[in-house]
Amino acid sequence: MQPDTANQTHTAEFVLVGFAELRETRLFLFSLFLTMYLLTLVENLAIIVLVRLDHRLHRPMYFFLTHLSCLEIGYTSVTVPKMLAGFLGVAGSQRISYAGCLTQLFVFTFLGATECFLLAAMAYDRYVAVCLPLRYAALVSWGTCVRLAAACWLGGFLTPVLPVYLMSRLRFCGPNVIDHFFCDASPLLALACSDVSLKETADLLVSLAVLLASSAVIAASYGRIVWTLLRIRAAAERRKAFSTCAAHLTVVSLFYGTLFFMYARTRVASCISFNKVVSVFYAIVTPMLNPLIYSLRNREVNAALGRAFSCRSWKELRHQSTVHQKQRLQTGAKARACGFSALSITNIRMGEEFSH
Repeated sequence: MQPDTANQTHTAEFVLVGFAELRETRLFLFSLFLTMYLLTLVENLAIIVLVRLDHRLHRPMYFFLTHLSCLEIGYTSVTVPKMLAGFLGVAGSQRISYAGCLTQLFVFTFLGATECFLLAAMAYDRYVAVCLPLRYAALVSWGTCVRLAAACWLGGFLTPVLPVYLMSRLRFCGPNVIDHFFCDASPLLALACSDVSLKETADLLVSLAVLLASSAVIAASYGRIVWTLLRIRAAAERRKAFSTCAAHLTVVSLFYGTLFFMYARTRVASCISFNKVVSVFYAIVTPMLNPLIYSLRNREVNAALGRAFSCRSWKELRHQSTVHQKQRLQTGAKARACGFSALSITNIRMGEEFSH
């Protein structure tokens, strides 16, 4: 580590190396990553539009799924476009300003932490649906969903505040070449001229706090779900209940597996090339796979896709959604006169599917 002296100049910009060691295959990699990026955008936008227009998907689980899709779009869009420009050799595509680098780091960490919290909220939703079906309406109302989603976004936003602040306090006065395709914490710390021990400790504690807190909620939720499923005697009912959790559990396994590997570490001097491969997996591959997992493993999403493509036009589907919303308002007005809500009636009917 170089000493932090007064005559050292502060680095104004960084150069992202990306995958320079694979220059011979850059056109192939450009085509591959562009295809994956476009698939990610199309798949996640399709889920958002589908949930918005199909009234049968106006339920808490799909409310959280639309937030997850928004996250995936932002998650990939923070890093992939600049990486693609680097493959094409666009002038200035490999350069990023100091402020731009810290901004990219902040947004990427913010969205990643938000996804951790959102997956925990979705696990809680599945726990209530399977284990407490008759109380689903009270515990997972639309108001609760909005508050949970807002808490996830707020928690995610606060997560990178301290790490990025400490990063901004470091001096970068030597080489400005980042051996990565985006401004990640580890390759940035390798370029710092000042002591990074406090920054490393803060990164470790914040990362573990987010990962352990969210994974604890997920583990506790699925622990209770498994215990409840084991008490169901009918195999068909057990499979039906578990099928509502299979897609979410698969997404959680992919996402948390790579995050625990990447960020629950203390040393900067790790294998950068291998880290780039793992980063591609959780920053590009996982956001592309998540919509496929939810659509292939979910009968309701598959049915909604079938209805969407069988409709003569999107206008017809939107008309159906508008009619359903008016019906819900009318039903809600009548139900409130009796002391209930339309959502309560719907969720109680949903919960009865698991009360055996």
